[in-house]
Amino acid sequence: MRRFPRGIDEHNTGAEGSAVMEEMSEDMVIRTVPAEQPRVKSSPRRQPPYAVVLHNDDVNGLGFVVNVLRRVFGYRPLKAFRLAITAHVRGRSTVWVGTLEVAELKAEQVLACGPDPAATRASARPLRTSLEPRPAG
Repeated sequence: MRRFPRGIDEHNTGAEGSAVMEEMSEDMVIRTVPAEQPRVKSSPRRQPPYAVVLHNDDVNGLGFVVNVLRRVFGYRPLKAFRLAITAHVRGRSTVWVGTLEVAELKAEQVLACGPDPAATRASARPLRTSLEPRPAG
């Protein structure tokens, strides 16, 4: 079925109607464009950070603790030493902050390093860590 502009049909033979029909051609295509929908800005929610906390250990040697921090977290010797000394003096030291999944992995890696081989006679145990949520900021 052929469509005509409003007010004109195929039976309209008036001068006005014929002029409009002469302007329309068979090749004319009418396209409808959907109205733009408002875009909602959605950004992924950031996960709250978690801290890996190293607890004081009087049995494992300082050198062993420093080497574990270097191996697991990739710290340079001085930073690993400072973190180990902080744990010894204050009883605990935040050694890493990040997402929960990675924090769990890091804590497991510290545990997997086992006890200090030089202190096994003194009933040494693997280094003790805990995970604590940090305020997002």
